[in-house]
Amino acid sequence: MCSITNVLNLERLRVLQAVARHGSVTAAAAELHVTTSAVSQQLTKLERESGAALVERSGRGIRLTDVALLLASHAGTILSMAELAQADVDARAGAVAGRLTLACLPTATRGLAGPALARLAAAHPELCVDLTEADTSESIPWLVQGTKDLVIAHDWANAPLATPAGLSKTLLLEDRADIAVPSGHPLAAKAAGAGGAIQLDQLAGEPWICGTPGTSCRDWLTLTLRAANVEPHFAHTANEYSTQLSLVAAGLGIAIVPRLGQGPVPAGVRLVAVEPALRRNIYALWRSTAARRPALGATVAAMRAAAAAAAAAAAVE
Repeated sequence: MCSITNVLNLERLRVLQAVARHGSVTAAAAELHVTTSAVSQQLTKLERESGAALVERSGRGIRLTDVALLLASHAGTILSMAELAQADVDARAGAVAGRLTLACLPTATRGLAGPALARLAAAHPELCVDLTEADTSESIPWLVQGTKDLVIAHDWANAPLATPAGLSKTLLLEDRADIAVPSGHPLAAKAAGAGGAIQLDQLAGEPWICGTPGTSCRDWLTLTLRAANVEPHFAHTANEYSTQLSLVAAGLGIAIVPRLGQGPVPAGVRLVAVEPALRRNIYALWRSTAARRPALGATVAAMRAAAAAAAAAAAVE
């Protein structure tokens, strides 16, 4: 497919893999955060390197040739081996330096990433961490696809996270969530008179303020309420917890609010605990082939330290 004098560029293989995965240049460009013209240019260069036609015109779009699909099927193995080799080289050098891409769920971005990245910047000034806030439903695929190096994600006690093959993870923190209700809501009074907690079946008929359909929290909340024989009514959609709380304060519904990264609770809102408790786990995940990278180890260690501090602060409250 290619002569021994040619070398296949790894980033171009990653581009080809993305096009094969999505079936379009536009979707591949969106995943890789580049322009469509950049994707097309990389494919053209990869054709020269491989010595084979990789792309055919199909209407207004393109279609990958059989050779391109064959090459794409090998790309994952090639990229994994390259990452493993680079991790071994970095481990031998021992320097915590270079660039690391991190995707972090919103509450952990507020509650963990700030102090962790500040610790890293002080201890390892030659390391550059690029942070992207993302829901677990987005970040795990990014990690598998190789566009992120480290992910901070979560699952719930009744909906464990399925870890894809080739990934490693470590538990950072156990977190809880409360129900935010208007302070004059009957549930606030019931909780005050029942040891400070309510049951899920008391939420029947309540209008919910929650995130976008397809996000991990909305999917989990739907599953959890239905398990308690409560059919959820999602009255309003908002992804920011601060926005959700402002809508609760206006009397427009109720919302679920994790304790990690929780900001100020506005006047007119009461946070009510649930029994049994709504528990979730916060994890760090990375590709197993990159496990020996000193930059990765240092970042995970900083996240662990920030999680320990958050747990200690929560225990005092």
